[in-house]
Amino acid sequence: MRPPSHHCGRFRPAVLSRREMLQSGSCGFGAVAAAALLARGAARAASHGVLPAVHHPGRATSVIFLYMDGGVSQVDSFDPKPALERHAGKDPHAIFKVDATQFNNIGTVLPSPWKFRPYGASGIPVSDLFPHLGSVVDELAIIRSMTSEFPEHTNANYFLHTGSGLQGRPSMGAWTTYGLGSENDELPGYMVLNGGLIPPGGLDNFTNGFLPATYQGSIIKPNAAGLANVQPREKSARQQLAKLDLARRLDRDFAERVAAGGGTPDPLESAIANQELAYRMQTAVPDLLDLAGESAETKRAYGLEAEYKPTQIFGTECLLARRMVERGVRFVELTCPVVGGDRWDQHGNLKQGHENNARAVDQPIAALIRDLKDRGMLDSTLVVWSGEFGRTPFAQGRDGRDHNPQAFSMWMAGGGVQGGTVTGTTDEFGYRVVEKKYVIHDLHATMLHLLGIDHTRLTYRFSGRDMRLTDVHGEVIRDVLAEPVPAAVSRRSSSTGS
Repeated sequence: MRPPSHHCGRFRPAVLSRREMLQSGSCGFGAVAAAALLARGAARAASHGVLPAVHHPGRATSVIFLYMDGGVSQVDSFDPKPALERHAGKDPHAIFKVDATQFNNIGTVLPSPWKFRPYGASGIPVSDLFPHLGSVVDELAIIRSMTSEFPEHTNANYFLHTGSGLQGRPSMGAWTTYGLGSENDELPGYMVLNGGLIPPGGLDNFTNGFLPATYQGSIIKPNAAGLANVQPREKSARQQLAKLDLARRLDRDFAERVAAGGGTPDPLESAIANQELAYRMQTAVPDLLDLAGESAETKRAYGLEAEYKPTQIFGTECLLARRMVERGVRFVELTCPVVGGDRWDQHGNLKQGHENNARAVDQPIAALIRDLKDRGMLDSTLVVWSGEFGRTPFAQGRDGRDHNPQAFSMWMAGGGVQGGTVTGTTDEFGYRVVEKKYVIHDLHATMLHLLGIDHTRLTYRFSGRDMRLTDVHGEVIRDVLAEPVPAAVSRRSSSTGS
Protein backbone atom coordinates (compact mmCIF):
# COMPACT_ATOMS: atom_id res chain seq x y z
CA MET A 1 0.00 0.00 0.00
CA ARG A 2 1.29 3.40 -0.96
CA PRO A 3 1.58 6.04 1.79
CA PRO A 4 -1.00 8.82 1.67
CA SER A 5 0.02 11.89 -0.30
CA HIS A 6 -1.40 14.26 2.30
CA HIS A 7 -1.02 14.63 6.06
CA CYS A 8 -2.42 16.89 8.79
CA GLY A 9 0.72 18.98 9.07
CA ARG A 10 0.65 18.88 12.88
CA PHE A 11 4.25 17.96 13.39
CA ARG A 12 7.61 19.68 13.44
CA PRO A 13 9.75 19.06 10.40
CA ALA A 14 12.98 18.94 12.48
CA VAL A 15 14.01 17.16 15.69
CA LEU A 16 13.84 19.39 18.82
CA SER A 17 16.84 19.96 21.03
CA ARG A 18 16.36 19.30 24.77
CA ARG A 19 16.48 23.05 25.51
CA GLU A 20 13.83 23.79 22.86
CA MET A 21 11.60 21.02 24.17
CA LEU A 22 11.75 22.34 27.75
CA GLN A 23 11.11 25.90 26.58
CA SER A 24 8.06 24.99 24.54
CA GLY A 25 6.74 22.60 27.16
CA SER A 26 7.28 24.76 30.25
CA CYS A 27 3.63 25.42 30.87
CA GLY A 28 2.88 21.76 30.40
CA PHE A 29 5.47 20.71 32.96
CA GLY A 30 4.09 23.27 35.42
CA ALA A 31 0.60 21.96 34.91
CA VAL A 32 1.79 18.41 35.53
CA ALA A 33 3.47 19.47 38.78
CA ALA A 34 0.39 21.41 39.88
CA ALA A 35 -1.85 18.47 39.05
CA ALA A 36 0.34 16.17 41.13
CA LEU A 37 0.18 18.50 44.13
CA LEU A 38 -3.57 18.95 43.83
CA ALA A 39 -4.06 15.23 43.38
CA ARG A 40 -2.16 14.53 46.60
CA GLY A 41 -4.38 16.94 48.53
CA ALA A 42 -7.53 15.54 46.97
CA ALA A 43 -6.43 11.98 47.68
CA ARG A 44 -5.71 12.87 51.29
CA ALA A 45 -9.17 14.40 51.66
CA ALA A 46 -10.81 11.49 49.85
CA SER A 47 -9.12 9.03 52.19
CA HIS A 48 -11.11 10.65 54.99
CA GLY A 49 -14.40 10.17 53.17
CA VAL A 50 -15.04 13.93 52.97
CA LEU A 51 -13.14 17.12 52.46
CA PRO A 52 -11.76 18.38 55.79
CA ALA A 53 -14.53 20.70 56.97
CA VAL A 54 -16.28 21.54 60.19
CA HIS A 55 -19.86 21.81 61.37
CA HIS A 56 -19.22 25.16 63.03
CA PRO A 57 -16.19 27.43 63.53
CA GLY A 58 -13.92 25.52 65.90
CA ARG A 59 -11.59 27.14 68.41
CA ALA A 60 -9.05 24.30 68.36
CA THR A 61 -7.27 22.69 65.42
CA SER A 62 -5.38 20.03 67.38
CA VAL A 63 -5.43 18.16 70.69
CA ILE A 64 -2.71 17.20 73.17
CA PHE A 65 -4.04 14.56 75.56
CA LEU A 66 -2.00 14.14 78.76
CA TYR A 67 -3.02 10.68 79.93
CA MET A 68 -2.50 10.13 83.67
CA ASP A 69 -2.49 6.35 83.63
CA GLY A 70 -3.85 4.69 86.77
CA GLY A 71 -6.21 7.29 88.22
CA VAL A 72 -5.05 10.41 90.08
CA SER A 73 -6.68 11.00 93.47
CA GLN A 74 -9.03 13.96 93.16
CA VAL A 75 -8.90 14.78 96.89
CA ASP A 76 -5.09 14.98 96.66
CA SER A 77 -4.88 17.12 93.53
CA PHE A 78 -7.65 19.56 92.53
CA ASP A 79 -10.58 18.94 94.90
CA PRO A 80 -9.67 19.88 98.51
CA LYS A 81 -11.83 18.35 101.26
CA PRO A 82 -11.29 19.71 104.80
CA ALA A 83 -13.88 17.23 106.09
CA LEU A 84 -11.33 14.46 105.63
CA GLU A 85 -9.20 16.12 108.30
CA ARG A 86 -12.12 16.39 110.70
CA HIS A 87 -13.05 12.74 110.30
CA ALA A 88 -9.53 11.33 109.94
CA GLY A 89 -9.19 7.77 111.23
CA LYS A 90 -12.94 7.12 111.49
CA ASP A 91 -14.77 4.17 109.98
CA PRO A 92 -16.34 5.51 106.75
CA HIS A 93 -19.31 3.12 107.15
CA ALA A 94 -20.39 5.15 110.18
CA ILE A 95 -20.38 8.41 108.16
CA PHE A 96 -21.66 7.64 104.66
CA LYS A 97 -22.71 4.77 102.41
CA VAL A 98 -19.66 2.85 101.23
CA ASP A 99 -19.85 0.98 97.94
CA ALA A 100 -17.84 -2.11 97.09
CA THR A 101 -14.38 -1.31 95.73
CA GLN A 102 -11.92 -3.15 93.54
CA PHE A 103 -10.22 -4.93 96.46
CA ASN A 104 -12.81 -4.25 99.20
CA ASN A 105 -10.07 -3.64 101.76
CA ILE A 106 -11.81 -0.70 103.42
CA GLY A 107 -9.70 1.30 105.85
CA THR A 108 -10.44 4.49 107.72
CA VAL A 109 -11.06 8.02 106.39
CA LEU A 110 -7.74 9.23 104.98
CA PRO A 111 -7.01 12.98 104.78
CA SER A 112 -4.71 14.28 102.08
CA PRO A 113 -0.99 14.27 102.98
CA TRP A 114 -0.63 17.51 100.98
CA LYS A 115 -1.78 21.05 101.63
CA PHE A 116 -3.82 23.04 99.13
CA ARG A 117 -2.91 26.63 98.26
CA PRO A 118 -4.73 29.26 96.16
CA TYR A 119 -2.96 30.19 92.92
CA GLY A 120 -3.27 32.85 90.27
CA ALA A 121 -5.78 35.63 89.88
CA SER A 122 -8.54 33.04 90.08
CA GLY A 123 -7.39 31.84 93.51
CA ILE A 124 -8.14 28.22 92.63
CA PRO A 125 -6.70 25.84 95.25
CA VAL A 126 -4.18 23.29 93.98
CA SER A 127 -2.39 20.61 95.94
CA ASP A 128 1.29 20.93 96.82
CA LEU A 129 1.72 17.94 94.53
CA PHE A 130 1.48 20.36 91.59
CA PRO A 131 3.22 23.67 92.35
CA HIS A 132 4.16 24.19 88.68
CA LEU A 133 0.63 23.51 87.47
CA GLY A 134 -0.61 25.86 90.18
CA SER A 135 1.42 28.63 88.57
CA VAL A 136 -0.62 28.27 85.33
CA VAL A 137 -3.99 27.56 86.96
CA ASP A 138 -5.51 30.64 85.30
CA GLU A 139 -5.25 28.74 82.01
CA LEU A 140 -7.05 25.66 83.35
CA ALA A 141 -10.75 24.81 83.31
CA ILE A 142 -10.98 22.26 86.12
CA ILE A 143 -13.85 19.79 86.16
CA ARG A 144 -14.34 18.23 89.60
CA SER A 145 -17.40 16.17 88.71
CA MET A 146 -16.26 13.75 86.01
CA THR A 147 -17.36 10.12 86.38
CA SER A 148 -16.67 6.80 84.71
CA GLU A 149 -18.89 3.78 84.21
CA PHE A 150 -16.16 1.26 85.02
CA PRO A 151 -14.19 0.63 88.24
CA GLU A 152 -11.44 -1.49 86.64
CA HIS A 153 -8.47 -0.20 84.65
CA THR A 154 -8.84 -2.00 81.33
CA ASN A 155 -12.52 -1.26 80.75
CA ALA A 156 -12.18 2.26 82.17
CA ASN A 157 -9.26 2.91 79.81
CA TYR A 158 -11.27 1.74 76.83
CA PHE A 159 -14.13 3.98 77.99
CA LEU A 160 -11.84 7.00 78.38
CA HIS A 161 -10.18 6.48 75.01
CA THR A 162 -13.02 5.14 72.84
CA GLY A 163 -16.30 5.92 74.58
CA SER A 164 -16.97 2.23 75.12
CA GLY A 165 -15.85 -0.16 77.83
CA LEU A 166 -15.46 -2.90 75.23
CA GLN A 167 -12.36 -3.66 73.21
CA GLY A 168 -12.07 -2.73 69.56
CA ARG A 169 -13.84 0.62 69.20
CA PRO A 170 -12.05 3.57 67.50
CA SER A 171 -10.15 5.86 69.85
CA MET A 172 -10.87 9.57 70.16
CA GLY A 173 -7.65 10.28 68.25
CA ALA A 174 -8.86 8.13 65.36
CA TRP A 175 -12.25 9.86 65.34
CA THR A 176 -10.56 13.27 65.36
CA THR A 177 -8.40 12.52 62.34
CA TYR A 178 -11.35 10.87 60.59
CA GLY A 179 -13.38 14.02 61.10
CA LEU A 180 -10.77 16.67 60.36
CA GLY A 181 -8.19 15.01 58.14
CA SER A 182 -4.49 15.71 58.38
CA GLU A 183 -2.50 18.90 57.92
CA ASN A 184 0.81 17.13 57.23
CA ASP A 185 1.65 14.72 54.42
CA GLU A 186 4.84 13.53 56.09
CA LEU A 187 3.57 12.63 59.60
CA PRO A 188 0.57 10.64 60.85
CA GLY A 189 -2.39 12.68 62.00
CA TYR A 190 -2.64 10.73 65.27
CA MET A 191 0.54 10.08 67.25
CA VAL A 192 1.13 8.51 70.67
CA LEU A 193 4.29 9.30 72.62
CA ASN A 194 5.20 6.21 74.62
CA GLY A 195 6.83 7.32 77.88
CA GLY A 196 7.38 3.72 78.94
CA LEU A 197 3.97 2.59 80.22
CA ILE A 198 1.45 1.06 77.83
CA PRO A 199 -1.82 1.22 79.80
CA PRO A 200 -4.01 -1.74 80.77
CA GLY A 201 -5.95 -2.64 77.66
CA GLY A 202 -2.82 -2.28 75.55
CA LEU A 203 -2.69 -0.86 72.06
CA ASP A 204 -6.46 -1.11 71.64
CA ASN A 205 -6.61 2.20 73.50
CA PHE A 206 -5.12 3.79 70.38
CA THR A 207 -6.83 1.70 67.72
CA ASN A 208 -8.73 2.73 64.61
CA GLY A 209 -11.34 0.06 65.40
CA PHE A 210 -13.79 -0.19 62.52
CA LEU A 211 -12.52 3.03 60.92
CA PRO A 212 -10.01 2.64 58.06
CA ALA A 213 -6.56 1.64 59.26
CA THR A 214 -5.05 4.98 58.24
CA TYR A 215 -6.58 6.47 61.40
CA GLN A 216 -4.85 4.27 63.95
CA GLY A 217 -2.43 5.86 66.40
CA SER A 218 1.25 5.74 65.47
CA ILE A 219 3.37 5.06 68.55
CA ILE A 220 6.73 6.77 68.86
CA LYS A 221 9.29 6.90 71.66
CA PRO A 222 10.65 10.21 73.00
CA ASN A 223 14.27 9.55 72.05
CA ALA A 224 16.61 10.08 69.11
CA ALA A 225 15.52 6.91 67.30
CA GLY A 226 11.80 7.39 67.87
CA LEU A 227 10.65 4.27 66.10
CA ALA A 228 12.15 1.21 64.47
CA ASN A 229 13.26 1.11 60.83
CA VAL A 230 12.95 4.84 60.25
CA GLN A 231 16.32 4.73 58.47
CA PRO A 232 16.25 3.01 55.04
CA ARG A 233 18.23 -0.22 54.70
CA GLU A 234 18.60 -0.11 50.92
CA LYS A 235 21.90 0.99 49.43
CA SER A 236 20.29 3.70 47.34
CA ALA A 237 17.09 5.74 47.22
CA ARG A 238 16.44 4.38 43.73
CA GLN A 239 16.45 0.82 45.01
CA GLN A 240 14.05 1.69 47.82
CA LEU A 241 11.68 3.48 45.46
CA ALA A 242 11.69 0.47 43.16
CA LYS A 243 10.68 -1.79 46.07
CA LEU A 244 7.95 0.61 47.12
CA ASP A 245 6.63 0.84 43.57
CA LEU A 246 6.56 -2.95 43.26
CA ALA A 247 4.69 -3.33 46.55
CA ARG A 248 2.24 -0.61 45.51
CA ARG A 249 1.52 -2.28 42.15
CA LEU A 250 1.07 -5.71 43.72
CA ASP A 251 -1.25 -4.33 46.41
CA ARG A 252 -3.20 -2.27 43.88
CA ASP A 253 -3.70 -5.28 41.60
CA PHE A 254 -4.85 -7.41 44.50
CA ALA A 255 -7.19 -4.66 45.74
CA GLU A 256 -8.81 -4.41 42.32
CA ARG A 257 -9.35 -8.17 42.22
CA VAL A 258 -10.85 -8.11 45.72
CA ALA A 259 -13.20 -5.28 44.75
CA ALA A 260 -14.19 -7.08 41.53
CA GLY A 261 -15.10 -10.12 43.62
CA GLY A 262 -17.40 -8.09 45.83
CA GLY A 263 -15.00 -7.75 48.75
CA THR A 264 -13.79 -4.60 50.49
CA PRO A 265 -10.34 -3.37 49.49
CA ASP A 266 -10.05 -0.89 52.37
CA PRO A 267 -7.37 -2.81 54.34
CA LEU A 268 -5.22 -2.92 51.20
CA GLU A 269 -5.86 0.72 50.36
CA SER A 270 -4.85 1.62 53.92
CA ALA A 271 -1.74 -0.54 53.62
CA ILE A 272 -0.74 1.30 50.45
CA ALA A 273 -1.32 4.68 52.08
CA ASN A 274 0.61 3.64 55.19
CA GLN A 275 3.56 2.37 53.15
CA GLU A 276 3.76 5.66 51.28
CA LEU A 277 3.48 7.62 54.53
CA ALA A 278 6.23 5.50 56.08
CA TYR A 279 8.49 6.41 53.17
CA ARG A 280 7.88 10.12 53.70
CA MET A 281 8.38 9.76 57.48
CA GLN A 282 12.02 8.81 56.89
CA THR A 283 12.79 12.50 56.50
CA ALA A 284 10.10 14.03 58.71
CA VAL A 285 10.63 11.91 61.85
CA PRO A 286 14.36 12.55 62.30
CA ASP A 287 13.70 16.27 61.85
CA LEU A 288 10.87 16.12 64.39
CA LEU A 289 13.02 14.34 66.98
CA ASP A 290 16.05 16.58 66.53
CA LEU A 291 15.94 19.01 69.45
CA ALA A 292 19.23 20.73 68.58
CA GLY A 293 17.37 23.82 67.43
CA GLU A 294 15.57 24.25 70.74
CA SER A 295 17.14 26.81 73.08
CA ALA A 296 18.84 25.79 76.32
CA GLU A 297 16.25 27.88 78.16
CA THR A 298 13.40 25.93 76.56
CA LYS A 299 14.99 22.58 77.42
CA ARG A 300 15.51 23.63 81.03
CA ALA A 301 11.92 24.84 81.29
CA TYR A 302 10.58 21.48 80.13
CA GLY A 303 12.81 19.63 82.59
CA LEU A 304 15.18 18.02 80.11
CA GLU A 305 18.05 18.77 82.48
CA ALA A 306 16.23 17.67 85.66
CA GLU A 307 17.95 15.31 88.08
CA TYR A 308 14.90 13.04 88.08
CA LYS A 309 15.01 10.86 84.96
CA PRO A 310 11.21 10.48 84.61
CA THR A 311 10.95 14.29 84.48
CA GLN A 312 13.42 14.31 81.59
CA ILE A 313 11.38 11.66 79.76
CA PHE A 314 8.02 13.36 80.18
CA GLY A 315 9.61 16.75 79.48
CA THR A 316 10.83 15.41 76.16
CA GLU A 317 7.35 14.08 75.44
CA CYS A 318 5.80 17.49 76.11
CA LEU A 319 8.37 19.29 73.96
CA LEU A 320 7.87 16.82 71.12
CA ALA A 321 4.10 17.24 71.45
CA ARG A 322 4.50 20.97 70.85
CA ARG A 323 6.73 20.27 67.84
CA MET A 324 4.17 17.80 66.47
CA VAL A 325 1.36 20.32 66.75
CA GLU A 326 3.56 22.91 65.02
CA ARG A 327 3.92 20.46 62.13
CA GLY A 328 0.19 19.88 61.81
CA VAL A 329 -0.28 16.62 63.73
CA ARG A 330 -3.94 16.61 64.65
CA PHE A 331 -4.03 14.51 67.85
CA VAL A 332 -1.11 13.77 70.19
CA GLU A 333 -1.35 11.54 73.27
CA LEU A 334 1.32 11.32 75.96
CA THR A 335 1.67 8.31 78.26
CA CYS A 336 3.40 8.29 81.64
CA PRO A 337 7.03 7.33 82.26
CA VAL A 338 8.12 4.57 84.63
CA VAL A 339 8.80 6.10 88.06
CA GLY A 340 10.19 3.06 89.87
CA GLY A 341 6.86 2.20 91.46
CA ASP A 342 3.36 2.02 90.04
CA ARG A 343 1.56 4.44 87.75
CA TRP A 344 -1.02 6.71 89.44
CA ASP A 345 -2.52 3.56 90.96
CA GLN A 346 -1.57 3.79 94.63
CA HIS A 347 -3.37 0.98 96.45
CA GLY A 348 -0.67 1.46 99.06
CA ASN A 349 2.08 3.96 99.83
CA LEU A 350 -0.01 6.83 98.49
CA LYS A 351 2.37 9.60 99.48
CA GLN A 352 5.50 8.32 97.79
CA GLY A 353 3.68 6.96 94.74
CA HIS A 354 1.74 10.12 93.95
CA GLU A 355 4.79 12.30 94.64
CA ASN A 356 6.93 10.28 92.23
CA ASN A 357 4.34 10.54 89.48
CA ALA A 358 3.69 14.24 90.09
CA ARG A 359 7.42 15.00 90.08
CA ALA A 360 7.64 13.44 86.62
CA VAL A 361 4.83 15.43 84.98
CA ASP A 362 4.26 18.69 86.90
CA GLN A 363 7.10 20.83 85.52
CA PRO A 364 6.89 19.61 81.90
CA ILE A 365 3.12 20.18 81.64
CA ALA A 366 3.35 23.72 83.03
CA ALA A 367 6.20 24.44 80.59
CA LEU A 368 4.12 23.11 77.71
CA ILE A 369 1.21 25.42 78.52
CA ARG A 370 3.49 28.44 78.85
CA ASP A 371 5.36 27.58 75.66
CA LEU A 372 2.16 27.16 73.66
CA LYS A 373 0.89 30.48 74.97
CA ASP A 374 4.15 32.34 74.29
CA ARG A 375 4.15 31.05 70.71
CA GLY A 376 0.51 32.01 70.10
CA MET A 377 -0.48 28.34 69.81
CA LEU A 378 -2.54 27.80 72.97
CA ASP A 379 -5.68 29.32 71.46
CA SER A 380 -5.68 26.68 68.72
CA THR A 381 -4.39 23.74 70.79
CA LEU A 382 -6.71 21.95 73.19
CA VAL A 383 -4.77 20.43 76.11
CA VAL A 384 -6.62 17.76 78.12
CA TRP A 385 -5.37 16.18 81.39
CA SER A 386 -7.15 13.14 82.80
CA GLY A 387 -6.90 9.64 84.19
CA GLU A 388 -9.50 6.90 83.80
CA PHE A 389 -11.15 7.39 87.23
CA GLY A 390 -10.47 8.76 90.71
CA ARG A 391 -9.75 7.28 94.11
CA THR A 392 -11.56 6.72 97.39
CA PRO A 393 -11.52 9.26 100.26
CA PHE A 394 -10.92 6.41 102.68
CA ALA A 395 -7.86 4.23 102.81
CA GLN A 396 -7.32 0.91 101.19
CA GLY A 397 -5.58 -0.91 103.98
CA ARG A 398 -3.47 1.62 105.85
CA ASP A 399 -2.04 4.15 103.37
CA GLY A 400 -3.48 3.58 99.90
CA ARG A 401 -6.62 4.54 98.02
CA ASP A 402 -8.79 2.19 95.94
CA HIS A 403 -10.50 2.94 92.61
CA ASN A 404 -13.41 5.38 92.58
CA PRO A 405 -15.30 5.87 89.29
CA GLN A 406 -18.02 7.94 90.99
CA ALA A 407 -16.06 11.20 91.03
CA PHE A 408 -12.72 12.47 89.78
CA SER A 409 -11.05 15.67 88.65
CA MET A 410 -9.64 16.49 85.23
CA TRP A 411 -8.90 19.71 83.38
CA MET A 412 -8.74 21.30 79.95
CA ALA A 413 -6.78 24.31 78.70
CA GLY A 414 -6.46 26.38 75.52
CA GLY A 415 -8.45 25.71 72.36
CA GLY A 416 -11.54 27.73 73.31
CA VAL A 417 -11.61 26.80 77.01
CA GLN A 418 -12.26 29.42 79.70
CA GLY A 419 -9.24 29.27 81.98
CA GLY A 420 -9.25 29.98 85.70
CA THR A 421 -12.58 28.22 86.23
CA VAL A 422 -13.95 25.30 88.22
CA THR A 423 -17.13 23.40 87.41
CA GLY A 424 -18.90 20.58 89.22
CA THR A 425 -19.09 19.70 92.90
CA THR A 426 -18.52 16.55 94.90
CA ASP A 427 -19.80 15.81 98.41
CA GLU A 428 -17.81 16.97 101.44
CA PHE A 429 -15.61 13.88 101.22
CA GLY A 430 -15.00 13.96 97.45
CA TYR A 431 -16.65 10.57 97.11
CA ARG A 432 -19.67 11.22 94.88
CA VAL A 433 -20.79 14.03 92.54
CA VAL A 434 -23.57 16.20 93.93
CA GLU A 435 -23.72 18.93 91.27
CA LYS A 436 -23.17 18.93 87.49
CA LYS A 437 -22.37 15.28 87.03
CA TYR A 438 -20.46 14.57 83.82
CA VAL A 439 -19.41 11.35 82.16
CA ILE A 440 -16.69 10.59 79.59
CA HIS A 441 -19.21 10.93 76.74
CA ASP A 442 -19.59 14.60 77.73
CA LEU A 443 -15.83 15.07 77.66
CA HIS A 444 -15.67 13.61 74.15
CA ALA A 445 -18.59 15.74 72.96
CA THR A 446 -16.85 18.85 74.30
CA MET A 447 -13.51 18.02 72.71
CA LEU A 448 -15.12 17.50 69.31
CA HIS A 449 -17.21 20.66 69.76
CA LEU A 450 -14.09 22.75 70.37
CA LEU A 451 -12.61 21.27 67.18
CA GLY A 452 -15.67 22.42 65.25
CA ILE A 453 -17.36 19.02 65.09
CA ASP A 454 -20.90 18.17 66.15
CA HIS A 455 -20.46 14.83 67.92
CA THR A 456 -23.95 13.69 66.87
CA ARG A 457 -23.08 14.13 63.17
CA LEU A 458 -19.61 12.59 63.11
CA THR A 459 -20.66 9.02 62.26
CA TYR A 460 -19.39 5.97 60.43
CA ARG A 461 -21.61 3.22 59.02
CA PHE A 462 -20.67 -0.10 60.58
CA SER A 463 -22.55 -3.29 61.34
CA GLY A 464 -25.84 -1.85 60.13
CA ARG A 465 -25.86 1.38 62.13
CA ASP A 466 -24.28 4.83 62.19
CA MET A 467 -21.60 4.61 64.88
CA ARG A 468 -20.12 7.58 66.70
CA LEU A 469 -17.57 8.30 69.44
CA THR A 470 -20.28 9.26 71.94
CA ASP A 471 -22.65 6.43 70.91
CA VAL A 472 -26.14 7.78 71.74
CA HIS A 473 -24.94 9.87 74.69
CA GLY A 474 -22.97 13.03 75.42
CA GLU A 475 -23.64 16.71 76.00
CA VAL A 476 -21.19 19.56 75.51
CA ILE A 477 -19.91 20.88 78.85
CA ARG A 478 -20.89 24.51 78.29
CA ASP A 479 -19.38 25.71 81.57
CA VAL A 480 -15.83 25.27 80.26
CA LEU A 481 -16.31 27.16 76.99
CA ALA A 482 -14.68 30.56 76.65
CA GLU A 483 -17.71 31.89 74.78
CA PRO A 484 -20.66 30.48 72.87
CA VAL A 485 -19.74 28.86 69.58
CA PRO A 486 -21.74 30.15 66.59
CA ALA A 487 -24.35 27.97 64.96
CA ALA A 488 -23.36 25.47 62.30
CA VAL A 489 -22.18 27.02 59.05
CA SER A 490 -21.51 23.94 56.97
CA ARG A 491 -22.65 20.39 56.62
CA ARG A 492 -20.78 17.21 55.83
CA SER A 493 -21.66 14.52 53.39
CA SER A 494 -23.76 11.53 54.43
CA SER A 495 -20.60 9.58 55.32
CA THR A 496 -20.34 11.70 58.48
CA GLY A 497 -23.99 11.60 59.36
CA SER A 498 -25.10 15.04 58.19
